[in-house]
Parts: sequence; C-alpha cells; structure tokens
Amino acid sequence: MSKTAAVIGAGIAGIATAIRLAVKGFQVDVFEANTYPGGKLSGFEQEGFRFDAGPSLFTMPQLVEDLFRLAGRNPQDYFEYIRLDETCRYFWDDGTRLTAWADRQRFAREVETQLGESASHLLDHLDDSATKYSITEKLFLHRSLHKLSTWFNRDALHGYLNLPKLEVFKTMNRANEQRFRHPKLVQLFNRYATYNGSDPYQTPATLNIIPHLEYNIGTFFPKAGMIGITNSLVRLAEDLGVRFHFNARVTEIVTDKNRVVGVVAEGRGQRAGGGGQMAEDLGFGAADASLSPDPSPAVHSPLPSAPCPLPYDIVVSNMDVVSTFRKLLPNARQPERILRQPKSSSGLIFYWGIRREFPELGLHNIFFSNDYRAEFDALFQRKTLFDDPTVYLNITSKHKPDDAPPGCENWFILINAPNNEGQDWEALIAKTRQNVIRKLSHNLDVDVEPLIACESILDPRSIEARTSSSQGALYGNSSNNRFAAFLRHANFSHEFRNLYFVGGSVHPGGGIPLCLLSAKIATDLI
Repeated sequence: MSKTAAVIGAGIAGIATAIRLAVKGFQVDVFEANTYPGGKLSGFEQEGFRFDAGPSLFTMPQLVEDLFRLAGRNPQDYFEYIRLDETCRYFWDDGTRLTAWADRQRFAREVETQLGESASHLLDHLDDSATKYSITEKLFLHRSLHKLSTWFNRDALHGYLNLPKLEVFKTMNRANEQRFRHPKLVQLFNRYATYNGSDPYQTPATLNIIPHLEYNIGTFFPKAGMIGITNSLVRLAEDLGVRFHFNARVTEIVTDKNRVVGVVAEGRGQRAGGGGQMAEDLGFGAADASLSPDPSPAVHSPLPSAPCPLPYDIVVSNMDVVSTFRKLLPNARQPERILRQPKSSSGLIFYWGIRREFPELGLHNIFFSNDYRAEFDALFQRKTLFDDPTVYLNITSKHKPDDAPPGCENWFILINAPNNEGQDWEALIAKTRQNVIRKLSHNLDVDVEPLIACESILDPRSIEARTSSSQGALYGNSSNNRFAAFLRHANFSHEFRNLYFVGGSVHPGGGIPLCLLSAKIATDLI
C-alpha cells in the first residue's frame, strides 16, 4: 500500500513537492485555501486584458524542466518558453536610457556608450557574480543548512577556501561603489537586493550572485505567460495521480508525541480550472472582470462535511512558516528566534489595461528613483512608501499579444513597499498612484492617466490575506544581515520527524528558483 502525504498549499513549491513525492511513490493530496493554484504565481483576466498576478521574471528554467524529466516526461509536451534578447530597459528622469542586453559583450558596450563606464568593469562584475554563485550553489542552495553532512564534504571545503570572495562583511552597495564609477550603474546593480526583498545598503555583497542568473544564464519568457509555469506543473502532478483540493483550508496539523498524524481541513475541496480567474476571485475587487471557462471542473475526493482529522504518513507545509506554527501548530514548540526575524519588503501592484502601445518599452522596464538611498530608508526604517518610488513595469503583451486587445498593452506595475504593520494603506496607495503616473508620464512624454482602461490593485494587506504571507512579506525573513541565510527555518521539523517545510519563507529563500529548490531539498530528506 502506498504511503500518503498531505501538502498544505498549492504554491509553486507545494506543487513541485507533490510531483517529487508522487515520483517517490506517495499518494499525494494538496490542500489549497484559495480556489486556484499557484499562490503568488497566478493570473487573472479583466476587460479583455490578461495579467500575471505575481512573479514576472523567469530564470533557471532547467529547475522547471527537471520536474518533467524526473517524472519521465518530455518538458516540451507540457511547457514552452523562449530565451530573451534583452534583460531589462532602464529609465532615469534626466532622460538617460539603457538597455541591458542578454549578450554580455553587447551590454558592456551599451554601458560604455551610454554611461562612459569601462566595459571591463561590467564584465568583471559579472565574472565575480558567477564566482560567488559557483561557491554557494551546491553548499547553500541545494542542501539543507541544518544537517551536519552539508558542512563536511568537498563542496563545503570549496566554500571555506573561497569564503573571502563572498564579501559577507561588506554591503552590496559598498561593493558596487568600489566596482563602478558611475552612480547609475551602482544603482542598477543595487536593485538586485530587491529580488529577495532586501536593502542594498544593509544586505551583504554576497547577494551580488543574483545578476549571474540573468546575465550569465539568461532570462526567459513562458509562451503562455508566467501562469504557464503553474498550469503545466499542475497538469504534470495530476497526470502522476496527485489530487488537488481547492477552497480547502487546513486548520490544524494533528500531532501525536513526536510525529504528525494528519491534518484537519475544511471547505468543498473543489478542483479549479486553469489560469483564467476573475479579478474578484483573486481578491482585487475589480469590476467587470471576465472569467475564462473552466476546462476541467472535476471534483476530487470531497472533504468530510464536518472537519475531522485526515490521516497521512507525512505532511509538508508550503504555507508561510510563521502562519504554519502560529495557526496550525499553536501547541508545538515555537521557534521564536526565527519567527520574529524582521520580514522582507512587500509590494504594491497596479494592474492597468492601457489603451495604447509604447514601442520604447519592453517586457521588463525600470524607472529609477532619483534618491535610491532615501527610498530604502523609507521602506525599511520609516516603513512607508517613498514619494519618488522606483517603478517596475512588466508588459507581457510584448511577447504574448493576446494578453491585451489590439492596440493596447497590459501593464503590471510593481512598487517596493514595506511589509504590513498597520499603515494607512488607502492614503498611501492613493498618493503613490499619482506619483507613479507622474514618473511614467514624465519619462514617456505622455499623460498616462487617461490611457488607463481598467485597474486592479494588490497591496501588502491583500497579499497577506491571499497567501498567508506574514505581514504580506514577499520573501519571508529579510536578508539585511550577513547571517540571514541561517535565520530561515529548516526544511524539516526538529520536533516532528515526519513534518517538512517548503516555499519562500524557509531555506533557501523566496523567488521561483529558490522555492523549487526548497521542494528538492525537503523531498530529498524523505
């Protein structure tokens, strides 16, 4: 008889965990409180526009493909993507514009032409990023930091011998100022601290490994949009016999001494369809959103009408680790030192349908603040939104034209925001919306506001409500100190020997690649 596993949460790490467990021979049930899969990696439609709701950057596609190959399937039968020729387009209010080309040499020439910075400085920085990645990858990203075996092997020795190259005692900003002469290039590479919700003026220079993923490995775009990652993996999981229960909230992890014995879940357990959710279903409260037909409205194993324990041999939580302990394991030992760590930044997202096309914009666009240090001071010290915010603009209709009506574009606008501590979000959102419109209008030389055909908004409060992310933090604990890697919860429980943890709030961290690696680390321990 097959062993059974319950996975709490159908985020990308939960889906990947379910696939890996099914390959190991487990009968897997995934319980998701929402009516759709993917967690932050979801999507919705509104007035003829389609939006990816959360993550918009796709790197390390091999981590997705590995799941199909592990299951003995051809990745191309489920999932297709393209490699991008450019990484991002950068804009400054003084009129400076810079395209970060995927080709390193071409990017270096662009930097030399536009900023007067030596091409060798850029290429040296990218080489250094690759070196940092090679030192940390096998030691920190593919293994549990909480097992002695991690620290006593050839990869660990390689890490010890090269520890000075990681620059753990230097901030990212300090390292970048020493590398580059032009402040705009320092700002450009300081931006990578935001990839895990951190402050470049506090986070260690070790995180300069992040540009390696974009410039030395590459950036990519799923042909079906980012939601295509979620939908293809759900399809693979179901082909392997995984059962998904949506609108099924787990309210308790049941324990007996040093073991977990099951979960208590409530809800209908209905199987939801693909990525075509309504804005209202995703918690945006937008009017006149359209729902795509559900292609597979089957119902898997309806839950009991009254909540009662459902027995499982193992349980894996893809829920935020703070919520897991506080809500599902209130009587267990609480790892207070980890749970009380400062949280990463959150985000404020505007989803705008735009009645015009802008050829000067690409898939990924950044409009920088004129005072980056003050912006991060506002985020992490004053816990508020800066009046001159850096604006990230993603437009998937550049590569997927049916994401917007003809002659239109779907704008996903992300502003770094503090995590939720009870701020007056309504006032902050209203002010920031005008600040964003002002910055975009200035840089694009057109009044953007009349072009907005429809709008939805996601803020730290709704992120917290939809994803159970503590304080709406996008990446769990912040990485604003050199010991941050050791202040994330392990992928296993020290108290319960058959309880495991995956997702962005535990080791190795947030973002699609690290969430997928958390699933690998956890299931390798089973």
